[in-house]
Amino acid sequence: MNSALFFQSLLIGLSIAAPVGPIGLLTIQRTLDAGWRAGLATGLGAAAADTVYGAVGAFGATALIAWLVGAKLWLAVFGGLVLLRLAWSGWHQSAGGEASAAKAPVPSLWTCFATTFALTLSNPMTIVSFIAIFGAMSAQVAGGSPWVMVAGVLVGSALWWLVLSVGVGRLRHSFRPAWRRAINRASALLLAGFALWQWGGLLTPMLH
Repeated sequence: MNSALFFQSLLIGLSIAAPVGPIGLLTIQRTLDAGWRAGLATGLGAAAADTVYGAVGAFGATALIAWLVGAKLWLAVFGGLVLLRLAWSGWHQSAGGEASAAKAPVPSLWTCFATTFALTLSNPMTIVSFIAIFGAMSAQVAGGSPWVMVAGVLVGSALWWLVLSVGVGRLRHSFRPAWRRAINRASALLLAGFALWQWGGLLTPMLH
């Protein structure tokens, strides 16, 4: 029972991490700029946040779930501001040309981890996804250990970020500096777009 629950949870962690979104863009961008370790640290920040929400859902912390759902608006505002800050930084880093990009400070592994940990925790869709999925699996959790689910989510999410960062890292030196600048600028625009889309999705119901 526990082994089946573990692999189901692993697939949940993998499926939530795999779609290309702001965290995926940051992982690719940082891998290209600073190597696979920076990309992996970026992804592991998201995996850690996924694990936190996985634990909330697996252990059925109803009071905390209710608070998180009630705080969706403020979490989205915070997450959007972080995305806009990252977009601004990425755009201006790529705007300085090759010499400027070469001298640009590389974020520490801890910074890579912490930014995506906070960003993923502030994403309302992550909250809703785990509440819905683990609510549907509540009968299975009752027959097994919630820690097995938490471990499965962690392994599944971390596995995706490992594959992505190592894969992009192997191709890193195939990209010319001009291509990297173009990718940084495209990522900056997409990150800003994600921020505005996230805000718009929460504000639209309030305007009706």
